[in-house]
Amino acid sequence: MRPMMYEAVPLIPRSVLFADRRYARPRISPDGSKLAYLAPHGGLPNVHVGPLADPASARPLTSGRGIGRYGFCHDDQTLFYLRDTDGDENWRLWLVDLASGEQRCATPFDQVSVRVLGHDRSRPTEMLLGINKDNPQWHDVYRLNLTDGSLTKEQHNPGYARWLVDTDLAVRGAVAVTEAGGHQIFLRDGPSGDLTRWLAVPPEDAMSVGISFSRDGQTIYLISSLDANAIRLVAIDVASGERTVLAEDPAFDISHIEWDCRTERPQAVVFNKEREEWVFLDPVFATEFGWLRKRLGADCEIGLSRTARDDGIWLVSALPCDGPVSYYSYQRSTAQLTFLFHSRPELNEYQLARMEPFEYTARDGLRVPGYVSYPPNVPARDLPAVVHVHGGPWERHEWGYDIEAQWLANRGYACVQVNFRGSTGYGKAFVNAGDKEWGRAMHTDLLDAIGHLAAWGIIDPSRVGIMGGSFGGYAALVGAAFTPEVFRCAIDLCGPANLLTFLPAMVPYRRPITRLIYTRVGDPNTEEEMLRQRSPLSAADRIRIPVLVAHGENDVFVRQHEAEQIVAALRHNGVPHEYLLFPHEGHGLDVPENRLRYYAAAERLLAEQLGGRLEP
Repeated sequence: MRPMMYEAVPLIPRSVLFADRRYARPRISPDGSKLAYLAPHGGLPNVHVGPLADPASARPLTSGRGIGRYGFCHDDQTLFYLRDTDGDENWRLWLVDLASGEQRCATPFDQVSVRVLGHDRSRPTEMLLGINKDNPQWHDVYRLNLTDGSLTKEQHNPGYARWLVDTDLAVRGAVAVTEAGGHQIFLRDGPSGDLTRWLAVPPEDAMSVGISFSRDGQTIYLISSLDANAIRLVAIDVASGERTVLAEDPAFDISHIEWDCRTERPQAVVFNKEREEWVFLDPVFATEFGWLRKRLGADCEIGLSRTARDDGIWLVSALPCDGPVSYYSYQRSTAQLTFLFHSRPELNEYQLARMEPFEYTARDGLRVPGYVSYPPNVPARDLPAVVHVHGGPWERHEWGYDIEAQWLANRGYACVQVNFRGSTGYGKAFVNAGDKEWGRAMHTDLLDAIGHLAAWGIIDPSRVGIMGGSFGGYAALVGAAFTPEVFRCAIDLCGPANLLTFLPAMVPYRRPITRLIYTRVGDPNTEEEMLRQRSPLSAADRIRIPVLVAHGENDVFVRQHEAEQIVAALRHNGVPHEYLLFPHEGHGLDVPENRLRYYAAAERLLAEQLGGRLEP
């Protein structure tokens, strides 16, 4: 093993990289007067609220752990948030009085998961919720009165996976999953009519369908890849049924739509290519966004969060690839852009890595994209590398600040992030190319990326590790079991090891999409042998590289049994390994101390096997 030749930049402490962000997920209140964000309180991320003009004076309104979605209510008096217990995904809805700080649980039900279906300025004292209290598989529709806390059941769920709600908090439709893994969309005929079949979606398009309604109810917006390769935006006139394609790209999906919160009509769409590409549907909005782009510069991605009352104030985020996110308030009437804070201000003291896109041809001819983050001030030649595999797998890596990429690059590794087949964003043909390719072509895409970068002399193919979480953890175990000659070590965070035990063990409210997942991965009832072959556990006797396995004890998506099975096999076969089981954690690591322990163990293993830098 060759030692690292360069000590080019200072080590960034893990406590800086992986502690909770100083300012996370900020929100502006509907009346534009207040700002909320998540920040550490009692060592855990909690909601802080203060005046928009003075973010530093915000005070914590919540305590403890498990904060999920949160936001301001349109009554201008209340904040809501969802909280689970130790990562169990059983979300309860809590309400906080902004003046007094008094809290109350609006859904005090055990073993129940609540979803916020709708909340809008049109009904400022009401929220529409999905609650699976009567049947754990299906979420019925309830209306919550914010004033008196009463819950009224409005719609029984006979078997819909998702509800479609308009801005008037009326149920306009629903989505059911078919036996083949497709979708059947139902719409309501009139305010009080029955839900009737409206659109059939085949399995190859089922992961790409969204429905939205204009505020006046006259237009339906269909976001889908139906009759196209990539997700596009189509406007449908409710009265005539006439369809108009508003935005599309032959190869790239729409990743985001910017809506006018007053009319709920689209003003722009974003295609996430190597970098984000904005296409404008509203010339006035285009001019205003262009002004922001000139002020913030071209070397960042811009995000907007807009107040829902008069659209007079925007919360603007600027995301570079080599620095923390910067947040600004933008007063539209005066064109005043005011800096608020950096998400991690302490990172401004360090030189961070650049993220560069690359593309290569896989062994079967498919073009596959990805990104590489290089150690700062180090020649990009013969570098040790870590393949960092994204979760999902129906997600993707994006250009921008990535905390794990920065950590790995700072330690001296080329961080290789591949959007292998099955990743989203590149059209349905690319997604569908990953069907039933877990542990096969999805894995050889990673191997071909290593070969491509090694052929260019960028990475040293004899010093490569693999790591990831969820599907990325599975991919790391696949690398250790199926191609141990390629990797020096593997790091699995909450990944499945045995597809035959992982697939049937879904939580009840995910079972409606079972057919779709079986279509994409494999059916344990009819394809048992194939799934056994694709399971790292089946080849555990071939693992000869060191493995780190980490898992949350309360993980309801990938059960603890997945980690226990592979660890037992490693122990039986005498393979060097470390097993970190975290009590009170779910699918991922929420507690800062647990994250620091995990990344310390991962860093130690990578340094031992690949020769990178190590923080004592």
